[in-house]
Amino acid sequence: ELRINAEDPKNNFFASPGVVQVYQGPGGHGVRLDGAVYQGYEIPRYYDSMMVKLTVYGYTWQEAVDRLARALNGFVILGVKTTIPYFQQILQEPDFIQMKFDTSYIDTHPQLLEYLEEEREMEKISRLVAEINAYGYNPHAQ
Repeated sequence: ELRINAEDPKNNFFASPGVVQVYQGPGGHGVRLDGAVYQGYEIPRYYDSMMVKLTVYGYTWQEAVDRLARALNGFVILGVKTTIPYFQQILQEPDFIQMKFDTSYIDTHPQLLEYLEEEREMEKISRLVAEINAYGYNPHAQ
């Protein structure tokens, strides 16, 4: 289970309030989403920043980790920062994959915050569609 929050992990997990411009959640066998976020939802500044709870299951640890990675890659959320890239980084860590973690894991693995914030192709397309919808034109066209 992961709680996808509108927070900035690289900024001490401070809330990332704002309007969710694009929201697309993952689905599929063994994936469950519980939340109330939708495109146009405004993440409040002074309340809980949780957007959606992601739950997956697998018959083995590796199957669950793989399913979790697939589900995280299936999210498209634009307009606010989220904890998704941070979780994706955790899922790539050898200690996590080998189940070598305890309550000190985050503190003993500061490199988890060294992920790249790259916009995926689907996010670029979604952002462009949202901007054209909002502005009535492509603001990036020359």
